[in-house]
Amino acid sequence: MKQQVSRFSPHQNGKVFGVLMGLGSLVFILPFTALMMAFTPAGAGAQPVAMFLMMPVFYLIFGYLSVLVGCALYNFMFKYLGGIEYEAKAEETA
Repeated sequence: MKQQVSRFSPHQNGKVFGVLMGLGSLVFILPFTALMMAFTPAGAGAQPVAMFLMMPVFYLIFGYLSVLVGCALYNFMFKYLGGIEYEAKAEETA
């Protein structure tokens, strides 16, 4: 049976994706921050550690906003173009 997604919840999907982006960015940011701190000479000036710590927050905010806008556009365009179509079947019980 073919079905269509008629609406995405912008706020809920934005929250989930924003948190996933923030947590996912830690996988890359923490090791790079540790490497930068380990290999920067002592007299080279201040290390921008605060910038690296703020990056997950920026990822969270921009991930949330981009999904929010994307879901709102999908919901608006659904009435003109139709929705994402998929096929589903009921699971057979033995």
